[in-house]
Amino acid sequence: MLYIVADPGSRASWLLHRCAAALLTLAGAAVPALAMADADAPKDIRIGYQKSSINLLVAKQLGLVERRFPGTHIQWNEFPAGPQLLEALGAGSLDFVMTGDTPPVFAQAGGSDVIYAGVEPPKPGSSAILVPPDSGIAALKDLRGKRIAFQKGSSSHYLVLRALQQAGLQYKDIQPVYLAPADARAAFESHSIDAWAIWDPYWAAAERNTPARVLTTGTGLSDNNTFYLSSRKFADHHAQAIRSLFDILSDADRRVQQHPADAPGLIAAATGLDPEVAKLFLSRRPPSSVGPLSPAVIATQQVLADTYAQAGLIPHPIEVADAVWQPGSVLAASR
Repeated sequence: MLYIVADPGSRASWLLHRCAAALLTLAGAAVPALAMADADAPKDIRIGYQKSSINLLVAKQLGLVERRFPGTHIQWNEFPAGPQLLEALGAGSLDFVMTGDTPPVFAQAGGSDVIYAGVEPPKPGSSAILVPPDSGIAALKDLRGKRIAFQKGSSSHYLVLRALQQAGLQYKDIQPVYLAPADARAAFESHSIDAWAIWDPYWAAAERNTPARVLTTGTGLSDNNTFYLSSRKFADHHAQAIRSLFDILSDADRRVQQHPADAPGLIAAATGLDPEVAKLFLSRRPPSSVGPLSPAVIATQQVLADTYAQAGLIPHPIEVADAVWQPGSVLAASR
């Protein structure tokens, strides 16, 4: 058992007690899922997540995966963004990951044999393009010639593409600056870039702690879908395990929705975020149960892939449906 000692009157002690209370509340929010003891249960599940992976974070903090797979070694691995997660998945270092909408397109175009297993509902209001408060950039058309930072191959990359389309601009009309979220924030704060495209919780953290103005959110530009991906080998050998992970993640989401006052403390404990940042992040997140990809989601993702191909940002066009997991008619049915 781990004991943490803090000055009873300190903010650290207050946060510790808030997070501990949230953990206890959400842990008892629902009946634990039945353990999986059939032959399909894998010996290992290597899960990749990032700070935006709310369902995975809650499942990790509450031990939901470990409870469902008592004889399985569960390994949790944090990454800064989706492109890094899919690089590890494609290299065989992970079995199940969560990313935004763009990383799977870049991975498929690059020949990586990873598959879309599941999806959450769209979150267009959870990403934004930020500019300094005193910036002369007042409209999307003002991005012409500007230095815009974002993680290459991330959902923010697509947000920038769509914003340029909306303004009648092309990719060549801006100066892209490819930076991971932490480096992009440092560049934004030092005024070495003109704009920053970013997703939550990094946006929420910047909104709380950094002078910034929202030029646009993803609303009306990008669905900002969240996908769960696996290696084809893992999914083909452990179909029931994938279904069980969907159940676990949807259970985690129900706990968050049923206990909105306690969820920020839990997310803060899992990520190191300030609870107020976590609260802002969660306020922009709709209910997010996990299920298979519907034909409508596949079609939306195909438009995204075609946009990258037309802009010359992936080496060749792809068919998204070729990388969608379809183990049977029940799982592949529309939601």
